[in-house]
Amino acid sequence: MGRNSSRGKSGMTRRLLVEPGTKVDLSDHDTSETWGWKQGDALTEQLQKNLARIDELQYVMYAENKRALLIVLQAMDAGGKDGVIRHVITGFNAQGCRVTPFKVPTPEETSHDFLWRIHRAVPGRGNVGIFNRSHYEDLLVVRVHELVPRKVWSRRFEIINDFEAQLVDDGVTILKFFLHISKKEQKARLEARRDDPKRNWKFSPADIKERGYWKQYMRAYEEILSRCSTSRAPWYVIPSDRKWFRNLAVSKIIVETLESMKMKMPPPQPGVSNIRIV
Repeated sequence: MGRNSSRGKSGMTRRLLVEPGTKVDLSDHDTSETWGWKQGDALTEQLQKNLARIDELQYVMYAENKRALLIVLQAMDAGGKDGVIRHVITGFNAQGCRVTPFKVPTPEETSHDFLWRIHRAVPGRGNVGIFNRSHYEDLLVVRVHELVPRKVWSRRFEIINDFEAQLVDDGVTILKFFLHISKKEQKARLEARRDDPKRNWKFSPADIKERGYWKQYMRAYEEILSRCSTSRAPWYVIPSDRKWFRNLAVSKIIVETLESMKMKMPPPQPGVSNIRIV
């Protein structure tokens, strides 16, 4: 088994994990599932405990300086990527954490191979990297809108798996989250975004256009989840209609992953204990 196998994970985490070799049908995944959790003091307390533990474990990783953590966030528009960053990623110390949003490639980026801009953003040892969208856009947008021929994008599944395996070999632990919302929930969120003066700057007619390709995107995501969830770089399907459960689930998986690294604080330099400070 790889370093990210399901062994030792909690029941919730195992249920959210896409086991390698599994053929995914997203209609089988309830976007409003909470597995008995409800909003309230108990959930808020558990989330805060998770965030505190993330902060503690990140400090050890930063000090140890032997490995890195890469978190990939993918979702449909209004799926909650920014929400996870705002409510969960805040558990990380900003000094050792960088969020990279991958928007439409620039002319410079399109002049290189599709992984060029991705590799440049991979976190170094001791650090955490958050991808808001990622290299998987080259198996989503380019496929749905036929920006490149099928024979081109279809080869990218294997290329991406090899790329991620290389990162893992170099000490980068990878977590990939698909924040799964229903089409009905997306409609409600887009309407709320449109009508809120503090958020309507984020609303774009392009969001409505992309919504028209919902079925095509679901098929594309299903193939990504089926072919690119590996024991070394797993995908998790997070029920995300309820934002509070989404945040709880993502934070829990991050905590369990960091704990599984078995990190240790580095020893002090020789003779430190004998140094007199005056």
